[in-house]
Amino acid sequence: MTALKTPPAKTAAPAAAPAKKIPANSNKKHEFKTNDHVVYPTHGVGKVAGIEEKEVAGTRLELFIIEFEKDKMTLRVPTLKAKAVGMRKLSSPEVVTGALNTLKGRARIKRTMWSRRAQEYEAKIDSGDLVSIAEVVRDLHRAGGQPEQSYSERQLYEKALARMAREVAAVEKTDEPTAVKRVEGMLTKKAA
Repeated sequence: MTALKTPPAKTAAPAAAPAKKIPANSNKKHEFKTNDHVVYPTHGVGKVAGIEEKEVAGTRLELFIIEFEKDKMTLRVPTLKAKAVGMRKLSSPEVVTGALNTLKGRARIKRTMWSRRAQEYEAKIDSGDLVSIAEVVRDLHRAGGQPEQSYSERQLYEKALARMAREVAAVEKTDEPTAVKRVEGMLTKKAA
């Protein structure tokens, strides 16, 4: 298992060794520091709340504590596995610009069954790659004169839009509604 999710509210468990917080000025080198925004592929943008050491299955593990405020979720990722699971720093402003430019392109919709396309879109969203997420937003966006989306298309579109907007907002140091407007503005420029 590569990532540990925090269990819901109260669970009866045997008493374990208490989690030991590692001081912020610890001499260990990590790529991610406390209060850094990071991207976890399957959950999007989160904030490193700290690093703790905990005993899991008889082994001492050092864990990044990542909080996803929007989803009200806390994720604990072993520091040694962070790279392997795809955890990364926020995209550079150049990558954000490239992703926003992707939105201006023409939608590329394959002539395959919706279930297969939906799986491909879901894989792109969960890859954590901002440009791939932008491709999903572009392909599933419907302009005024186009037919309405099905429920599952709308769900995937909204998931991709929210993921992209959160990262754009974090990189540009703005709020999410402003980032959503920016992304949708790029999509309407394409339609014009």
